[in-house]
Amino acid sequence: MKKRNNIVTGLCLSAALFLFSCGPKADQDKTAELINEKTRIVSLNGSVTEVLCQLGLEDKISGVDVTSTFPESIQKLPKVGHNRNIAAEAVVALSPTLVVGLDEQMKPELLEQLKGANIRVIPFHLEYNPQGTKDLVNAIADSLGKKDAAKAVTDKIDADLAKVQKPAQPVKVLFIYARGAGTLMVAGQKTAPNRMIELAGAQNAATGFEDFKPLTPEALVEGNPDVILMFDSGLQSLGGIDGLLQVPGIKETNAGRNKRVIEMDGQLLAGFGPRVGEAVTQLAQQLNEVSAH
Repeated sequence: MKKRNNIVTGLCLSAALFLFSCGPKADQDKTAELINEKTRIVSLNGSVTEVLCQLGLEDKISGVDVTSTFPESIQKLPKVGHNRNIAAEAVVALSPTLVVGLDEQMKPELLEQLKGANIRVIPFHLEYNPQGTKDLVNAIADSLGKKDAAKAVTDKIDADLAKVQKPAQPVKVLFIYARGAGTLMVAGQKTAPNRMIELAGAQNAATGFEDFKPLTPEALVEGNPDVILMFDSGLQSLGGIDGLLQVPGIKETNAGRNKRVIEMDGQLLAGFGPRVGEAVTQLAQQLNEVSAH
């Protein structure tokens, strides 16, 4: 029995030593396969694209989705559609060696089609809060061999958030998503705009629901926001502030009567990419400015 135990112990020790010695090398080899001189990345999410660029991988990106708008240099790359409605053919046509995006946006059929084309796919997860952003940065850095570059990115997020000066007085903010007057939605409690509003020190005027729901005049009057927050593209789709004021119920709110409207770039405001600290700082600053008048 003693001899048998010694054999088993020896085998276990040998296996452990083998895994210890080969494990890190295997990880390095895996990374080397992903990132090398032949790497062609297609990114299917604007926040993921920003992280790739911050980590020094912009030159490896060969195509992006339409939400990938920053940095400006990325806009010259081929577009493969919106991240929630990507056709595999558009991606495959760019001959990528790697496709990355967010797990919540990559449909199972797309994943199967890309894998069927022998394309490596890595879906990442993003929780829409600053820690979630930092987790995303670290996850991408770990997967693509850029751990050394991650700390500078996450440190900047913390530094930017430390600069936020929240409004001294309570401010109720209503986020309206618009694609023309025919599509108007308000953001509830468990949405990216809601989280951004809270981080900037304000209160969401929309209560009692978690997701997005259609805007109604009754809800506008009941919520009575002090400020209306919109994507700049959404406000433009209505014809600017004058067009927004034509939406039934807007003029009856404090925000409408005082023309207190804040517009921000959509990817910056709701993307929760590496510029999340800048976004909160910018929103808080504008809330201070509009609430002071």
